[in-house]
Amino acid sequence: MAFDLPPLPYSRDALSPHVSEETLNFHYGKHHQAYVNNLNKLIEGTDHADAPLEKIITDASGDSSKAGLFNNAAQVWNHTFYWHSMKPGGGGKPTGAIAKKIDEDFGSYEKFAEEFKAAGGGQFGSGWAWLVLKDGKLGIRKTPNAETPLTEAGATPLLTMDVWEHAYYLDYQNSRPNYMDAFLENLVNWDFVNQNLADAS
Repeated sequence: MAFDLPPLPYSRDALSPHVSEETLNFHYGKHHQAYVNNLNKLIEGTDHADAPLEKIITDASGDSSKAGLFNNAAQVWNHTFYWHSMKPGGGGKPTGAIAKKIDEDFGSYEKFAEEFKAAGGGQFGSGWAWLVLKDGKLGIRKTPNAETPLTEAGATPLLTMDVWEHAYYLDYQNSRPNYMDAFLENLVNWDFVNQNLADAS
C-alpha cells in the first residue's frame, strides 16, 4: 500500500505573506513529495509495505542500516504534522485548555514563546522545534534532521515548527528569527494543538 502526499489543510497561497505560495510550491510540492516517493520505493516488497507510517518510524529508529527508511518516513510524518500546526489567521496567544496548561507549565505564554524560539534558533543546521506532552507536563524539544518525538517513550507531539532552511529561505533569506516570530505571531494553529492535547489527555 503506497503512501500518498497528504493534502494540505488550506490552499497553497493561504498562509501568505508569512509563508508564500512559492515556498509551499517547493516545500510541500517538491520536498514533501520527494520524501513520499522515496519512502514508497524503500517499502515496496518489504515487511513495511502495508505498515502504518508511525510503525515504520519506530521500527527504523536507531537502526543505522535503516537510516534511509527512517529519514524519509519521519519526514513524511513531520511535514504533515507541520502543515496542520499552521493555519491562515493563526498565531498569537492561545485559548482553551492549552492556554491554561502553558501558563501552568511555563509560567506564561511569553516564557513558552521564548523557550520555543530558543529551541528553534538553537538547532544547529536543519531540524525541528516541538511542543510535547510527557508525563502530564508540557515540554520543549529540538530535534535534528528527521528526528521526531514519536521515538521518545511517553512523549506526544502537540506542535512543531520546521527550521530547515527550505521552510523559510525564500521568504526570510537567512533570518530564522524573523521566520520564527512570524510563525508564533501569525501562523500557529492553536485549535490543532488543543485537539492534540485533548487526544493525549
